[in-house]
Amino acid sequence: MRAPIPEPNPGDLIEIFRPFYRHWAIYVGDGYVVHLAPPSEIAGAGAASLMSALTDKAIVKKELLYYVAGRDKYHVNNKHDDKYEPLPPSKIVQRAEELVGQEMLYKLTSENCEHFVNELRYGVPRSDQVRDAIVAAGIAGVGLAAVGFIGAMLSRNKRQKQ
Repeated sequence: MRAPIPEPNPGDLIEIFRPFYRHWAIYVGDGYVVHLAPPSEIAGAGAASLMSALTDKAIVKKELLYYVAGRDKYHVNNKHDDKYEPLPPSKIVQRAEELVGQEMLYKLTSENCEHFVNELRYGVPRSDQVRDAIVAAGIAGVGLAAVGFIGAMLSRNKRQKQ
């Protein structure tokens, strides 16, 4: 039997491991989290949909962590505590609670659930998922260009020899 996951502290960032992406929430106490929920983020569903990429609105929700996580694994990940000073937990929770029920702008690249929780905890909106995806796409693009260039050079050399 697996050891139970320790109770997060108010203000902690919760990273939920969805298939193909990470969903983020902020723990506000008593088993509840506040998170930015685009249409695809149906509590407990655990599946991304094309709707997230197409929508520009999301709702700030307060729900039980176990309900939001569903069958997906999660953990506390205050990964920027070494770079940014976290706001006091009471302030983080207050700010999160004040936003519950509001409709907010949602963009995968600039205003997603990870930006939302980092803004609440640190006052700095950022998403490493977006940065990592852009870097990976750039590396893949450079790799494809290199393969294409090598292929063209080999083809040219072959024609010159004939």
